[in-house]
Amino acid sequence: MINKNEIHFRKANAADINIIWEIIQQSIERRRIDGSAQWQNGYPNLQTVESDVSKGFGYVLTVNNEVAVFVALIFNDEPAYSTIEGEWLTTGEFVVVHRVAVSENFAGQGLAKKLFDYIEDFVKSQNVLSVKVDTNYDNIAMLKILESKGYSYCGEVVLAGGVRKAFEKVLII
Repeated sequence: MINKNEIHFRKANAADINIIWEIIQQSIERRRIDGSAQWQNGYPNLQTVESDVSKGFGYVLTVNNEVAVFVALIFNDEPAYSTIEGEWLTTGEFVVVHRVAVSENFAGQGLAKKLFDYIEDFVKSQNVLSVKVDTNYDNIAMLKILESKGYSYCGEVVLAGGVRKAFEKVLII
């Protein structure tokens, strides 16, 4: 069990790019082994990671100063979310969660769930109304996390050439 005092959530920096890319590659392989079509078409790639970090979208969860989890958080901007087959819970400001990837060194330790706690606390601290996220129909691990964290299924969006399940959680009422 990881001690909460050992875990920190921070903005990713250029020095993190290589380890983030390694973690993304591990996650791509994990998706493949799990039989998921998600991330099997060359996306995300190293340029995606570099862009996330340079634009300030990249965040990491560290355990004892080792990067364990990566996520991209994008405020109020996901063009694919403007067209949903269904309906979002809110129309106000939101944060989009993309590219969650957990290091093999920390897989199965509940860090993806903890990541969402940190994301929600951070988003609330920014006075942003909600968190929106999408995932593949066959990404069972992420679907279970979203259900356990209280995210509501809102419908389908088309992203990266495929239909994805879209979820939202309202943080500020």
